[in-house]
Amino acid sequence: MARQNTLFKDAYNRYVAGLKPDAALPTEPEIAAELGVSRSTARAILMRLSDAGIISWNKRQKTVLRQPTEADFFPQEETNSLHDIIERSFMLRILSDEAQPGMQINELELAREIGTGTSVVREFLIRFSRFGLIEKRPNSHWILKGFTSEFALELADVREMFELHSAAQFGRMPVDHPAWTSLAAIQQEHYDLLEDFDERYRDFSQLDERFHLLIHRASKNRFIADFYDAIAIVFHYHYQWNKAFARVRNSRAIAEHLDYIEALQSRDPARIDTACRTHLASARQTLLQSIPQSAGEIGEADTSTVHG
Repeated sequence: MARQNTLFKDAYNRYVAGLKPDAALPTEPEIAAELGVSRSTARAILMRLSDAGIISWNKRQKTVLRQPTEADFFPQEETNSLHDIIERSFMLRILSDEAQPGMQINELELAREIGTGTSVVREFLIRFSRFGLIEKRPNSHWILKGFTSEFALELADVREMFELHSAAQFGRMPVDHPAWTSLAAIQQEHYDLLEDFDERYRDFSQLDERFHLLIHRASKNRFIADFYDAIAIVFHYHYQWNKAFARVRNSRAIAEHLDYIEALQSRDPARIDTACRTHLASARQTLLQSIPQSAGEIGEADTSTVHG
């Protein structure tokens, strides 16, 4: 059911975004083909549009009555894929104030929270276990592990190779590619965060994740996209080990992001490369500073349990 609801809401949002006042809408089969959904889903979309007063629907005649507003769309978090929903719930757990190496993660609890089956949650966790970040324990339990400085350095090396490639690809995208609009929106979110930075500086983590994910998607490389999941986990949850100077660190990162965004918008390869390297060097430094000296031992020895 969760997968079906997600598909409907995603298709609905995509269709609503293209509606213009006074436009005549095509037939249900044509709408279904346009959106890549079933005829029943297309009909459900039309019914919702009619109920909301966005269209008039009289037998075969369907006309747009008004321009849709922001309130007519489903929230973004409700339109993501099931994988994205599981990932977000998992990230929220390991980004919580209680998250520490040794934290216990229960498959059944996570599945109930999301509203899906345990099998898909288990598949998701198994995927991350390849990187040594979590470890399987009996009775559907997993343990969040610590990692060493050597592990962090290796991960940073791979991240830099991937992102330098992705950033270069981003700068070569056509000017009408939707990613440029997304980049401009993220740029504005950085400015909005700065306006209320003292109160909202902790919100930077999620903005950082979305910014780098947008860049990585430009690579259109399946291996980079797959590995980014592990990168996002590590480069976000390590802050839970050491929150010292978070405000200063996030302020510097926002400034670097804005320079990075302007470099991407310039489409100048040399400028993009420099901005990317500068930011990733800072990320490497803060990652290493955030790891306790005995992080590896903490991850292995800590037997305390935090139920999420």
